Amino acid sequence: MPPVVRLTSQQSVIPIVLPAIDGSLFDSQCMQGKAYMVSFFRFAACPFCNLRLHELVKRFDELEGRLGIVAIFDSPLPNLQKHAEGHHAPFPILADADNRYYRAYGIEHSVAGLFKGMLMRMPTLIRGMAKGYLPTTIQGSMTTMPADFLVDASGIIQFAHYARDEGDHLPFAQIKAFALSRKHQALLERTVSG
Repeated sequence: MPPVVRLTSQQSVIPIVLPAIDGSLFDSQCMQGKAYMVSFFRFAACPFCNLRLHELVKRFDELEGRLGIVAIFDSPLPNLQKHAEGHHAPFPILADADNRYYRAYGIEHSVAGLFKGMLMRMPTLIRGMAKGYLPTTIQGSMTTMPADFLVDASGIIQFAHYARDEGDHLPFAQIKAFALSRKHQALLERTVSG
């Protein structure tokens, strides 16, 4: 198996074409000219992932339409639909059961990260399970680690975050700051050109 190669800032984002939970085929070409975040999650029933998805849905309006989100899960589409449709996300949720894009983006697997997350983030894990996010059907790898990529409107990765454990995600405050910095840049450009 070839070594995992992480993507870094200033690299071009890798185009993505995957099935979405609404039955459509998502093509990242539709994101051209827009800033967005590509988030790689673990398997569809992961409590940490469902809590994170819940947070992104709940706080999506805070991004003021300045940043799109593309969520990708390490699960087959029917299993992902079962676990993610209830989130009613205003952004695409995609299934990459073959891990094609997980490999392309250098998403890592870690047994240590799995146990570290379980031990260090036990309150979060319990909160997720209390909300009904139970890992009842594990279809995908238990050792997949999450990752988040902030991509600018030119398709260039501005920040790549590879998780240290199963519950580690880019803080929402950093996502929001990236989105709003784009807003301020656009306002500045309009002021200068107008």
